[in-house]
Amino acid sequence: MKKGLIIALALLVAAGAAYKLMFSGSPAPEVKLTSLTGAVTSTSALKGKVVLVNFWATSCPGCVEEMPEIKKLHQEYGGKGLNVLAVAMSYDPPNYVQNFVAKNQLPFFVALDPQGATAKAFGDIQLAPTTFLIDKQGNIIKRYVGVMNFAEVRKLIEQHL
Repeated sequence: MKKGLIIALALLVAAGAAYKLMFSGSPAPEVKLTSLTGAVTSTSALKGKVVLVNFWATSCPGCVEEMPEIKKLHQEYGGKGLNVLAVAMSYDPPNYVQNFVAKNQLPFFVALDPQGATAKAFGDIQLAPTTFLIDKQGNIIKRYVGVMNFAEVRKLIEQHL
């Protein structure tokens, strides 16, 4: 009886944490990332900036479709305080990611997540693309699963810059 109750409580706590991450106003998790070029950053280091964290894969059609728009967001708002972090899913081979970044000349921070630790910290992300928009205080403004609504994203970025 006690064991069942403990398991039920653990599941309830985990579900609550996942639920909280799905909705705006929740603090973004603290993660440290290393880019393909060796640059290091963390979510706490980016406080004071609006941050777009995009979980993606080279094998994901929606991810490939939205990458040119994400690149445009970076070019349009990067100088105004937007930071783009593209986090490759753990199953994406590093050489595929490097080739994609080079071929598409992605100018923003691209990181590998070989153990899936970053995806787990953001609520155990399984589906790509999944994107989070984070405000200057480090709180999640919006979570997108699937290709983003870029008109909405632009409005949100402009409101929070």
